[in-house]
Amino acid sequence: MAEGGDDPQRLKKIAAAAYDYDNDARWTDYWSNILIPPHMASRPEVVDHYKRKFYQRYMDPDLVVEPMSSTTSSTSSQSARPSATPSSANANEQQPRSRNSGSVPRTTGPSATTGATSSSVRWDQQTIQFSVNAWVFVIAVLAVLPLVPKSLSNRAYRLSFMGTACSSLYSLYSLYGRPREWNMQGLQVYLQSIVGAKDFIYFIYCLTFVTSNLCLKFALIPILCRALEQVAKFLRRNFTRSTIYRKYLEDPCVWVESNTTTLNILSSQAEIAIGFLLIISLLSWQRNFIQTFMYWQLLKLMYQAPVTAGYHQSNWSKIGRTVNPMIQRYAPFLNTPVTAVQRWWFR
Repeated sequence: MAEGGDDPQRLKKIAAAAYDYDNDARWTDYWSNILIPPHMASRPEVVDHYKRKFYQRYMDPDLVVEPMSSTTSSTSSQSARPSATPSSANANEQQPRSRNSGSVPRTTGPSATTGATSSSVRWDQQTIQFSVNAWVFVIAVLAVLPLVPKSLSNRAYRLSFMGTACSSLYSLYSLYGRPREWNMQGLQVYLQSIVGAKDFIYFIYCLTFVTSNLCLKFALIPILCRALEQVAKFLRRNFTRSTIYRKYLEDPCVWVESNTTTLNILSSQAEIAIGFLLIISLLSWQRNFIQTFMYWQLLKLMYQAPVTAGYHQSNWSKIGRTVNPMIQRYAPFLNTPVTAVQRWWFR
């Protein structure tokens, strides 16, 4: 697995390549709406390029998708020249065609109005997400400050998880919509499409702690990292002309965006440490067996989900390289239970 000092995009590219596109209905719909010549659609490098674009759109917006090679692009332009100009061919490559229309959508008349409305809707969604994430960041900082009264700190602790849960749920609704059918089969199909999404993982993560009597301030580290990353990204995209932003916020936002991999590694390390803290808490009067079991199921999902697998697998590999020699040397009797746990983990 990649270490923290490697290229920040390497883990993202590995996750994108490992994603199971064949079992994602959105990929089939996305690929069927791409306008490229038939002979280009059969090329593996073209398919891989659009898979990365799909992964960037639906899974990880921070993934950098490099343009296709000049040879592939020139071949595509020459093939599309009899029916369209090179500029229209490039536009078709970037935009999926309309589902219910066989022609390229026009940019005048009602379509332009629809596009403007869609842009305003997206802007509203981004603004809502920014507002919630900024509120969560402030509340979470208030929860971890040592000088804050305990009652206020505990309330801020729960509000941080509730705000992140609402933000994640709204993001899931924006990206995936609602289930097509409100029956068991429809819900199962819908859950299979969102179970690997980062927002779904954070939603379950927040539910695990907001419903528990155990107060682990350490569990706010992933919440703070997520909120900080989302707020910095929004500010960088929408407030670059603001004098206040350029004077006070530009340097912190640039640092956050250039260290997203570090924040993700820190979050994964905190998430793993919380799992062991919950096991230790089973020895106290605040023990909660159901919460501990649910959280370790969530850790298992984080280990397997493409969007978080790279970071978690790297950290677990480091733990294995440290712990396994100690077990072999000082506690060989633990080999049998460790092997049983590993079988459950990789199942």
